[in-house]
This record gives sequence, C-alpha cells and structure tokens, in this order.
Amino acid sequence: MKKILPFFSYLFHPIFIPLFGTLFYLLFNGNYFPMTHNYLLILQIIIITFFLPLAFFYLLRTFGKADTIMLSDIHQRKIPLLMQMALTSILITKSVTVDRFPELFFFFLGGFISTFFTFILLFIKVKASIHMIGISALTFFVVGMSIHNQVNIIYTIASLFLLNGIIASSRLQMKAHTMEELVIGMAVGTLPQLVLWIFWL
Repeated sequence: MKKILPFFSYLFHPIFIPLFGTLFYLLFNGNYFPMTHNYLLILQIIIITFFLPLAFFYLLRTFGKADTIMLSDIHQRKIPLLMQMALTSILITKSVTVDRFPELFFFFLGGFISTFFTFILLFIKVKASIHMIGISALTFFVVGMSIHNQVNIIYTIASLFLLNGIIASSRLQMKAHTMEELVIGMAVGTLPQLVLWIFWL
C-alpha cells in the first residue's frame, strides 16, 4: 500500500482538478449543449488550466525557480500561484462566464478564491496542501451538482470522500505535508465552494 499511495498524488495532482470538475459538470448537468460545444469547452479548459501552467512550470524550472511539479518548497509557490490566479481570471471572464456556465463559473471562482488564500498564507509561512485544496473543492462541487440537479450520485460522492482520505495519506506518506497543512488545505478548498453554493443552488 505504501508503494501505491504516491501514485494518487500524481493522478490527482491539482493541475488535473479543473478538467475533472468540467467533466463532472458535463456528466451531471444534462445534455443541454451540442457535443461540439462540449468539446470546445473541454479544449479551452485543457489549454488554460493544463498546458499553459505546465509550459510555465518548465520555464520556471529552466531558470531554477522550481524543482518539481509538486512545488514542495514554500518559496517556489508564489509565482505559480499568481500565474494560476491570472489564468483563472481569464477563464471566468472570457470563457466560463456566469451567464453561459453558471455552476462551472462558481466552481472556478471558488478555485480562484482558494488560490488567493493559499497565496496569502505563504506570507505567514503556512504551506497549505494544494492537493487537498483541489480534491476537497472538487468533492463539494460535485455534492452541489447533485443537490442542484437532484440526481442521486451517492456512490460518486462517497468515492470522492474516500479519495480525500487516500490523497491525504499519500501526502503524509511522501512527507510532503504535516497533518495541520492537510487540514488547512481541506478548509481552504472546501469553504469557498460552500459559501458560493448560495449563488447557484
């Protein structure tokens, strides 16, 4: 089990969470859009939240500003987090807007807020777990989708809560975070999603 746990840290790396959230949105929100529309949305999400951050990471690595994609050093997190906020801002103002995709808009807005708080915490030397921020935000977005669309996806939700535990164990096993950092990460990921439920549930 100890050898398997690190795998979950890579499979559910925060860079994949926007795509996972989008796929859950399309899966549980009903088939309101043509398939070409869905493919275009997914393509935009992949470019803005995956390929651009990945390219930016390799640029930082080239200049010695980042060691690994896990960004374990607290001092190496500031620039990537600023970049993430900038890209998310572009996404929710130009593509995933509140009038076109309201539920998904608030998911990404919650992600922006979580990223902002994570950035602020760095100045008091607190390294919140970005893995826990991502998976907890995704979990409560899916819970919100279930309530909003009145669909019974209890097994999906239970699996996501189980993943929260597995990923937390993975981060502890890899000695990437303390228990306190994991709890802070879960709170930072969960609370914005819960508060924003007010606007779309």
